[in-house]
Amino acid sequence: MFARTQITKCLAAASVLVLLWITPGQAAKTSGQKVDAGTFSVLMNGKRVATETFSITQDANGSVVNSEFHGEGDSAAQSSTLELTAAGELKKYEWKELSPGKAQETVTPDDKFLMERFSANPGEKQQEQPFILPSSTSILDDYVFVHREVLAWKYLATGCRQTKGVTECALNQRSLFGTLNPHQRASMPVSVEYAGREKISVHGVDQELIRINLKSDAGDWALWLDDQYKVIRMSIPAENTEILRD
Repeated sequence: MFARTQITKCLAAASVLVLLWITPGQAAKTSGQKVDAGTFSVLMNGKRVATETFSITQDANGSVVNSEFHGEGDSAAQSSTLELTAAGELKKYEWKELSPGKAQETVTPDDKFLMERFSANPGEKQQEQPFILPSSTSILDDYVFVHREVLAWKYLATGCRQTKGVTECALNQRSLFGTLNPHQRASMPVSVEYAGREKISVHGVDQELIRINLKSDAGDWALWLDDQYKVIRMSIPAENTEILRD
């Protein structure tokens, strides 16, 4: 077993989103609750190159994931908002380039499709690209690292169930999730797998964390989560990149 935790204890933790996907009825008790917020430092070859500030809030209707990304020492900046239903399905994704350009894109469900609309400049006629993908598809956009935390939560929820008021999670198998990268305008399956607990050093402090591996044709990621299911560290070995929660 991965975990055996009382519902009341889990609701007190920042991992409410995981449990509400298992038990949507609990959402009414957590109207407008912020389930996670913070900043990620992005390091390449050990040097900080960017910062992401993010928040995840939730109410009875679903969840909203906000992100702002800023490059270090330059004017590159972007923001995004991901809106999800209470079941974790896509309502709307909106991305904006704040500088140096003003590009924008949105993704919304359209019958049995996902429709992406995008333009390079405000006022410019938007182009459209449909994807034959369901609304359950996970958004994994470039430079929005908190999306990987949401995918990890979705994976955790698939392996958990309630039994007599107790949440039990058995995560001994790999799961495949359909994903869409709006920047690349490309979809792909991502394999998510629980890899046990691992002791690592984060900001000079040794911690025992939950490891989850993401694998796809775009590359492999490793995520480490604490016992409240918050991502503490991510690693992209092929790019000598790591993302650390501040």
